Amino acid sequence: MKKFPERFMWGAAASAPQTEGAADIDGKSPSTWDKWFELNPEKFNEDQSPEVTSNVYHLYKDDIKRMKEMNLNSYRTSISWTRLLPDGLIVNQKAVAYYRDYFQALVDNGVDPVINLFHFDMPWWLMERGGWEARESVDAFAFYAKNCFELFGDIVKKWATFNEPLVHIECGYLFGYHYPAIRDFKKAVQVGYHTLMAHVMAVQEFRNLHLEGSIGIILNISPSYSKSDSFEDLQAKVYAELLNSKSFLEPVVKGKFPEGLKELLKEHELTPTMQSEDKKLISENTVDFVGLNYYQPRRVQACLNPQKPAASPGHIYSSYTWPDRKMNEYRGWEIYPEALYDVALMIRDEYDNIPWFVSENGMGVADEIRFADENGIIQDDYRIDFIKDHLEALHRGIEEGSNCFGYHLWTFVDCWSWLNGYRNRYGFYAIDLATQKRTPKKSSFWMKEVIENNGF
Repeated sequence: MKKFPERFMWGAAASAPQTEGAADIDGKSPSTWDKWFELNPEKFNEDQSPEVTSNVYHLYKDDIKRMKEMNLNSYRTSISWTRLLPDGLIVNQKAVAYYRDYFQALVDNGVDPVINLFHFDMPWWLMERGGWEARESVDAFAFYAKNCFELFGDIVKKWATFNEPLVHIECGYLFGYHYPAIRDFKKAVQVGYHTLMAHVMAVQEFRNLHLEGSIGIILNISPSYSKSDSFEDLQAKVYAELLNSKSFLEPVVKGKFPEGLKELLKEHELTPTMQSEDKKLISENTVDFVGLNYYQPRRVQACLNPQKPAASPGHIYSSYTWPDRKMNEYRGWEIYPEALYDVALMIRDEYDNIPWFVSENGMGVADEIRFADENGIIQDDYRIDFIKDHLEALHRGIEEGSNCFGYHLWTFVDCWSWLNGYRNRYGFYAIDLATQKRTPKKSSFWMKEVIENNGF
């Protein structure tokens, strides 16, 4: 049996905007997702809105009972900025009551809450002022974070500032997938810098309060693999890692930017606007741990369309298709569990073996109901195989000394997924959108045994 460390965190991950629903009640103001659906519902899969999603706002107590039955000992979700501070200034007491009850119910059932502050859900009132393009967003986020720590810090002991900051940067400002759907590399870098400074200021607020617990950040890490060992392909790998991994990992863990990244941004006239005190703030407010979300590797080669200054990362390095790849055709992602081993050793060797956990990993599949048995239980053996393969790679890394303390699957209950709605399902539990009924999948029973044995 492959045994995992004592007190290993076994759990699942989700977010407020993808599960809570209740988007227009009890004082919540709109996020960019609420407003974008109002403006352009045709962009969303089958017009599935963020208004109801999986209705966790009303059903969280029942879901927590299911977590306990499954033996989960931890669960990551997020606080909705627009629910807690609808105008950015005045605390919504209904939100306070909801989150305190939610988090305490988790604790009372043996499930440690890992609470994240931002999961792509920019408040509309701040978006109207420029969103992450504006330096004002840094102070606004720090104020929000301080309120969260003060209001819930007696219950929550493990905090994260951002989930996958590269996503709202790339999707919102490079590739046009998320609001405001801008394609501007220079703006994307500035948005990234303000996001980093918002993280740094939130960490400072946490430190100033001298709370019990720890604080980190959740990053999406897709290791880069070069097409060949040629100088040009290896250089493409360096560029890809600087932009996609080290841009956040280095400052949050080591308190400084990689020199190569600074040179690359300068070369392409992308250096962001900074303030004089920022360097000191970054160096003084590093994290206690990192969460790393892993779904697929990044395959790169020498740039096929170089351009200076680059208008997109595609003018710095190019992607390529590995001929031997195994695919999740529903999501269009390569399945490569071996990368989790590489991630584990990267953290061990390059980042002082900082404590870390797999904060997301999972497999989305469409139309899963076709795999249901006569009792309505989806026989998701493909998901069990996916998890097992990734856990085997992770276990190897832990055995070789990587300081990993947990594994969270995306997600517990099938959730709403931005423009994709409920097209692909990821949960341990299936959801009937018409009734909100939850039904366990085969993977939930398998994972229950893994947790009981602390291994497999």
